[in-house]
Amino acid sequence: MSRPCLPPDTTVSPDTTVSPGPTVSPGPTVPARTSLTLRGEVACPVSLTVADLRERWEQHRAEVVFDCATSGPRHHTFEGPLLREVVGDAKPVFDPRRRKDRSRFLIAVTGGDGHHTVLSWAEIDADFGNVPILLATTMDGRGLESAGSQLVVPTDRCGARYISAITSVWVGTCAVPPQRTRATPT
Repeated sequence: MSRPCLPPDTTVSPDTTVSPGPTVSPGPTVPARTSLTLRGEVACPVSLTVADLRERWEQHRAEVVFDCATSGPRHHTFEGPLLREVVGDAKPVFDPRRRKDRSRFLIAVTGGDGHHTVLSWAEIDADFGNVPILLATTMDGRGLESAGSQLVVPTDRCGARYISAITSVWVGTCAVPPQRTRATPT
């Protein structure tokens, strides 16, 4: 039986703690869009608000410390759904039974300030890296409705992949150009 494109509203279960992780500092405050778009090679592209992320998926907790290049160590507690669960419900167009098929996929996340990062599906997949990357809905107990959701990579030592005010999550593969063969001089 196939899953619906969006999970039904469910009761949020108790938080799962991921600790300790590397310290990562959030990016600058950026005016948030009211939603992020999840698109690309998915069967069910969708637009999601922070409230949607909070209400539709289990919330996980990550206590992180990361090195900020401009202000040193930062300590924060984030809560939000796992990236793999949110993206998984959009139904990436790979065969979930085939590990090599899943491992070809990339996830590009863009923030309101234009900052972006790329992750591999293998980083978040339970058969590979199993990293509990979050789409944060709260930071230090404060809701992120006005600031926008934030990407949180609890295993990173620096905060470069913490994306603030997420506007877009793209899922897909990149085409590898065919290799050229060298012509042999005659």
